[in-house]
Amino acid sequence: MTKASKVRKAVLPVAGLGTRFLPATKAMPKEMLPLVDVPSIQLIVEECVAAGIEEIVFVTARGKSAIEDHFDRAPELEALLERRGKTDDLARVRRPTELARYASVRQAEARGLGHAVLCARDVVGDEPFAVVLGDDLMDAPVPGVGQLIAEYDRLGTGVIALKEVPSGQEHLYGIADGERDGARGLKVKRLVEKPAPGTTASRLAIIGRYVLPPEIFGILAETPPGRGGEIQLTDGLATLCSRRGLYGLEVEGERFDVGDRAGYVIAMAHYALTRPELRDDVRAGLEKLLQRR
Repeated sequence: MTKASKVRKAVLPVAGLGTRFLPATKAMPKEMLPLVDVPSIQLIVEECVAAGIEEIVFVTARGKSAIEDHFDRAPELEALLERRGKTDDLARVRRPTELARYASVRQAEARGLGHAVLCARDVVGDEPFAVVLGDDLMDAPVPGVGQLIAEYDRLGTGVIALKEVPSGQEHLYGIADGERDGARGLKVKRLVEKPAPGTTASRLAIIGRYVLPPEIFGILAETPPGRGGEIQLTDGLATLCSRRGLYGLEVEGERFDVGDRAGYVIAMAHYALTRPELRDDVRAGLEKLLQRR
């Protein structure tokens, strides 16, 4: 098998409304909600860049311009910070703009995750690419998406990120089943989107990281609407699996579901505790709160 092409681009679908975080998301994209002082979407981009990604493709919608603005230059703010000698703040402001190249495409109507990925077809072109969902944050020594890219380079086939979930929670996720391959690998045989309780033996949930061949675009273009009348990425992956094969990898690292309110608060505490200048005060404050309850 010939070596796979280098994965240079990542598609970040960010068109969702974020209704679980209303009223905060009435005027702010949920992806801009901060983990301490860094928007969650920036942490996703930083993970991609650490994995060798060079270009980020945002799939946006109406009301999401704050995301594009965050990764664009802010000349007036930068000039003000420079005049005042605030070099550390200036570096933090400039950092998002310098991480990668950026492109944006619009998903004009909410037609599902598969449709969102399909919207990026013209920008990605005929090359493999990553898809990274903003609701799933990963803190790992080796970037989560980087773990998948390494497997894609080794196998030349699509790779999806997996995490085992507790029994009884399978219906909350897309679930992968198949033949185990080593300690963390899975030769995928079947994918089920949010299976009914008791209908699958596997507890390997698909989490928000994928590395896919360009053939997925043609597959998604011919995939009919599924659950909820939307074009489901899981349905496209099932077709890809039957035609070319699909591999699953249990990614190593801590995962945080920031699309869930409790998960977001837990992630906030985690990322605060990773900051040396905040760690002691945050730990002491959390311990005091827990003692009262």
